[in-house]
Amino acid sequence: MKGLFKSKPKTPADLVRRTRDLLIFVDLGGLDTKETKRDEKMTELSKLIRELKQILYGDSESEPVSEACAQLTQEFLKENTLRLLIICLPKLNLETRKHATQIIANLQRQQVQSRLIACDYLEKNIDLMDILIAGYGNPDLALHYGAMLRECIRHQIVAKYVLESAHIKKFFDYIQLPNFDISSDAAATFKELLTRHKSTVADFLSNNYDWFFAEYNSKLLESTNYITRRQAIKLLGDMLLDRSNSVVMTRYVSSRDNLRILMNLLRESSKTIQIEAFHVFKLFAANQNKPPDIVNILVANRSKLLRLFADFKPEKEDEQFEADKALVVKEIAELEPKE
Repeated sequence: MKGLFKSKPKTPADLVRRTRDLLIFVDLGGLDTKETKRDEKMTELSKLIRELKQILYGDSESEPVSEACAQLTQEFLKENTLRLLIICLPKLNLETRKHATQIIANLQRQQVQSRLIACDYLEKNIDLMDILIAGYGNPDLALHYGAMLRECIRHQIVAKYVLESAHIKKFFDYIQLPNFDISSDAAATFKELLTRHKSTVADFLSNNYDWFFAEYNSKLLESTNYITRRQAIKLLGDMLLDRSNSVVMTRYVSSRDNLRILMNLLRESSKTIQIEAFHVFKLFAANQNKPPDIVNILVANRSKLLRLFADFKPEKEDEQFEADKALVVKEIAELEPKE
């Protein structure tokens, strides 16, 4: 007889609804209630979040079931569970924060009837990005919120919002935070913002050229921190060598200040920075419409540059690099001064 009264297994939607109730309890200050009751609820919440993660990711014994994932995703985004989970993250323990971060990341990739419904949700709740970005200022939350943010900017509408907001300027400071893990995470997000959605990035760089590259040059390329300089010169190459940024690239390589910075980076003791700087420097040399002041700087420094390039090679043999170097050397050797 006992078996007749077994409770029905909870569906993914049931689990999400119960999670939402508990998150509302936490959000409304439920942590002030009686200690035993509060601990019970927090333990239940942690268990539920772990179960939700298991549905989305599967485990060692089973793969995720697409129907269960779709049901979970719909329920999660139907009400404000995603918002609540982000807001309540500081009140969860470390293990539960990790699971919550993985859930929010996974929801960005879940398709329901061939649609990424998280994209529609975030478009209507775009202010959540303000919370995630501000997380870089909190050492306890920075890596969780950073991981969520990178997944959210897979959606072009979200990346566009971040690029066009005042938040983008904060990344120049976040990338230089003394905590290595957090500064590296911020640099990874910054790179994603500036490389993933080509047309959005091209518009952003064209419309914000002056302030953006002034900050980029002074705070990143001329930083006293080796890792910051190394990441910045690599990302600059990725941006300028992308065909969709050709207009920006032409403008960048027509500036004597930019050339001065690149020539300094070519003289770095770090081989990695030198090689990455070369990939940007070659754009200055290859430009067939060099302004007179660029030509004159290259002519004035011709012997130093040719001496530098004589022994200049990456650690591994690279035919393309050698071909690029030969062209740069030829271009500089044949330059005539301009009035």
